[in-house]
Amino acid sequence: MSGTMTTITTKDGTFSAYVARPAAAKAPAIVVIQEIFGVNAVMRAIADDLAAQGYLAICPDLFWRIEPGIDITDQSEAEWAKAFELYTAFDVDRGVEDIAATLATIRADEGCNGKVGSVGFCLGGLLSFLTATRTDIDASVCFYGVGIENKVDEAKALKRPVMLHVAEEDQFVPKAAQATLTEALFGNRLVTLHSYAGRDHAFARKGGEHYDAADAALAEQRSLAFFAANL
Repeated sequence: MSGTMTTITTKDGTFSAYVARPAAAKAPAIVVIQEIFGVNAVMRAIADDLAAQGYLAICPDLFWRIEPGIDITDQSEAEWAKAFELYTAFDVDRGVEDIAATLATIRADEGCNGKVGSVGFCLGGLLSFLTATRTDIDASVCFYGVGIENKVDEAKALKRPVMLHVAEEDQFVPKAAQATLTEALFGNRLVTLHSYAGRDHAFARKGGEHYDAADAALAEQRSLAFFAANL
């Protein structure tokens, strides 16, 4: 399955998004929120997989304000350096606004049944969490979100369910940060937190250094069940 590109319009300008459509004429939508490598082959494959599962998937280019069309991998030092340069320059609040614009666009799409979820990875995990707290999205999944511990107070604004996948040995989310997450979110009926022992950051990124097929499959299974229940 291969997707198409569409354009999202905001008050600040336009940006592109990759769209993968399911077989059904009407379906719930999922916003796929990128890592620090842009809308690359890994992100497009996730959107394609979600479309195969029956969802209308859209992956917006959230680095467009810095440099549109970023499509790099995690396979070279030069690409990692570029990715961290983009990450440092990225404005998280503007990013959430761009996701809100994407959400509005896909919800209005003739192929959407009105329900929309989000799934984000790494930087996208943080953005998916903030999308859950700041927008009217219906359900959100966060894979090893970096920096959520600094935004846990926003959980008070949650009105829809959110699921977090936490890698216990995440080099970018230290144990103290994980403890902050657990302490702040434990008992919140809208939050489901899954922890993966022995796993490092990006354990679900196929082809990545820390990819773990078993736990990646488990996290995917949990996420799909969550979306099936809430979308």
